[in-house]
Amino acid sequence: MELNERKMTILKAIVRNYLETGEPVGSRTISKFTDLNLSSATIRNEMADLEELGYIIQPHTSAGRIPSDLGYRIYVDAMMVEKTKEVEELKVSLLEKEERLDHLLKQTAKLLATNTNYASMVSAPSLHRNKLKLIQLSRVNDTQLLVVIVVEGNVIKNRLLDITEDINEETVLKLNILLNTHLNGLSIEEINLGMITNLKKQAGIHSDIVAEIIDEVAKAIHEEEDLEIYTSGANNIFKYPELADNKNASEIISNLEEKKALNELVVKTLSGDSDTGIQVYIGNESPVDTMKDCSIVTATYDLGDGMKGTIGIIGPKRMDYEKVVDNLKGVMKELDSIYKK
Repeated sequence: MELNERKMTILKAIVRNYLETGEPVGSRTISKFTDLNLSSATIRNEMADLEELGYIIQPHTSAGRIPSDLGYRIYVDAMMVEKTKEVEELKVSLLEKEERLDHLLKQTAKLLATNTNYASMVSAPSLHRNKLKLIQLSRVNDTQLLVVIVVEGNVIKNRLLDITEDINEETVLKLNILLNTHLNGLSIEEINLGMITNLKKQAGIHSDIVAEIIDEVAKAIHEEEDLEIYTSGANNIFKYPELADNKNASEIISNLEEKKALNELVVKTLSGDSDTGIQVYIGNESPVDTMKDCSIVTATYDLGDGMKGTIGIIGPKRMDYEKVVDNLKGVMKELDSIYKK
């Protein structure tokens, strides 16, 4: 029998509460656990129906209810449909956003170089993430498990886990429930030893797999992304005599083209604590050794979900600082309005 929305909501609440506490669940608990705004009497009637249908059982007289195998099955099937859809939607959305953002940042670099007559750089967003959003386990074959990890910033990481024990689909689904119930929304710092010990205990003979999955989650959270930097206006350097001699100009242009030396500038900018998001490096203050004859003005843009990047203008020390700062602020505002539409 297909459950109506209210019964399904109550069943989900019973399963989740039982997974969390290990204790039979009563109607009063469910009335606090859901936003259905139903009386305890109405919930008791719904629970009686669920029990008659075989989705929950009463372990002993006067106790609350616990999920039956059939109840677990309905809960797991519904959860997996929701999670699979969520991951697929995330992948499509991220692909569209990445393509749009890539074009947008390239255009931003060109616009800044044109408007200021200096060289410009824009880094793709570095994903400052430390919270887990979703774990999805799938059985590949008898010896491998696919672990899909979604972390803050909607970053999706896939891991193939080699396993020495044969686990069936039912076990994989129960591990999905266990891990997502306890870990979703937590940072790696919040996933402490006591929590891991508890999860391993609940996983029973599959405790080693749980430990390996948590290790992969930690790696996904801390894994560094390749930093993409877009530059424009390198030839503008030749417009300023103090920078235009062959050695200075070639070193500056080389840094703008190769971009490796700009990584340190991006890292320094993103770790700065400027209230305005604007930082100015004059001459010897520059984090880039070959740009000590320049001034560099940077700003941090924030696209939300932990996505932050750096915009920078590179020019002579006699640059028009007011114009540069105005341009950077305008671009930051524009990025915010366009990307978050």
